[in-house]
Amino acid sequence: MTNGHATHYGSRHIHRHFHRIAWLAVALALGVIVFGAFVRLSHAGLSCPDWPTCYGRATWPQAAEHVADHAASSIREFEDHKAWREQVHRHAAAILGLLVLAMALLAARRRPRGITQVLAAAGVVAVAIPVYMSGAHVAAAVLAVAGEAILLAAALRWRGGDLAREAALTLAVIIFQALLGMWTVTWLLKPLVVMGHLLGGLLTFSLLAWMAWRAVDRPIVLAYAGRLRCLLWGALAVLGVQVALGGWVSANYAALSCGAGGWSVANFPQCGGMWLPPTDFSEGFVLWRGIGVDYEGGVLDGAARIAIHVAHRLGAVVAAAVLLWAAVRMLRTPGLRGWGTVLALLTVAQVTLGVLNVKLSLPLPVAVMHNGGAALLVFVLVSLLARLRGVD
Repeated sequence: MTNGHATHYGSRHIHRHFHRIAWLAVALALGVIVFGAFVRLSHAGLSCPDWPTCYGRATWPQAAEHVADHAASSIREFEDHKAWREQVHRHAAAILGLLVLAMALLAARRRPRGITQVLAAAGVVAVAIPVYMSGAHVAAAVLAVAGEAILLAAALRWRGGDLAREAALTLAVIIFQALLGMWTVTWLLKPLVVMGHLLGGLLTFSLLAWMAWRAVDRPIVLAYAGRLRCLLWGALAVLGVQVALGGWVSANYAALSCGAGGWSVANFPQCGGMWLPPTDFSEGFVLWRGIGVDYEGGVLDGAARIAIHVAHRLGAVVAAAVLLWAAVRMLRTPGLRGWGTVLALLTVAQVTLGVLNVKLSLPLPVAVMHNGGAALLVFVLVSLLARLRGVD
C-alpha cells in the first residue's frame, strides 16, 4: 500500500471517542485478568460445569436444590460459594468482548465494507453459541472458525494508522479467548488450555493498551529510540516466557512443590531442603496429555512438579535481570526516568510476591497480586513500545 493510501487511513480518522472506549477496555481487561486469577486460584474454575450457562442459568443458581434436575449436576456437585465467581468472570469477559466489538466497528467504519465484515464475523460467532449449546459441537466449531477467518483476513489486508487492523485482530483474539474459556471447563482444567487462557488474556490486554496509547497519539521522541525499542521487545519476550512458565506452574499445581511455610532456606532458595532436588523435566513439560482427564489438583508426580517449579524460579532470575537492565537504561535517559522507576519497582515487587507465595504457603491475596503484577509489567513495556518514536 502506498504512503499516500496509508496517510488516508491515518490517525486523524480515528473516531473521537475511540480512545475513551479503549482505555475503558484496558481497565476492564486488567480486572478480568485479576479476577480470573482469583477464580483459578480459589479452585472455582469448574464450579459451572456447563458453558456458557451455569447449570443452565444465565446467572448462577442460589442453592443446590435449584440444579438437582439439571444434567450438569451429574458432572459436578454445586458449590454456591464458588459458582458466582466463575459466572461473574464470564459476564465481565463478555462485556469486554462487546467493548472490543465497538472498537472494531469504529475503527473499520471508513474501510470498504469494513463494518459489514466485522458484523458478519461477530454474527457468525454469535450464532455458534446456541448451536454449541444444542449439542452440535462440530457445526459450532466450523462457525467459530469462519468468524475468525473473516477477521484475520481483514486484519491482513488493512493498513494505516486508523487502528482498524489492530482492532480486528483484537476481536479475533478475544473470540479465541472465549473458546479457551469454554475448553477450560469442558476439558477439565487441561494445563495447556489454562496456560493458553492466561497468555491470551495478557495478549488481549496488550493489544488494547497499544491501541489506547496510539489513539491518544502522545509519542515519546528519542534520538536512539530504535535501540531502546529492541531492548524493550527483548524484555517483553522474556517476560512472556516467564508468564507462560508461571501459568504452567499454576495449571499443574506446582507452586508448593518445593515445600512451603516458614522462613528457613529449605523451601527457598533451596527446594525441598536441597540445592539440586530430583527433577523430571521430560514429564513435567508434556504439553498434551489427552482429553477426558480431570486435571483439578494436578496429575503429575513430585519430580515433575519440582521440575516445573525450578524452571519458573530460573526463569524469574533471567526475567528480573533483563527487566532491571531495561529499567536502568531508562533511569539514565531523560524523559524516561519515571517509567524506569516504575519498571524497577514492579520487578522487585513481583519477585518479592513470588517468594512470599512459597514462604506463606500460597495465600490467595498474594497469589492474585502476583498475577496482577505480571499484567502491570506487561502494561509498562507495551506502553513504552507504543509511544517511543525516533527523531525524523
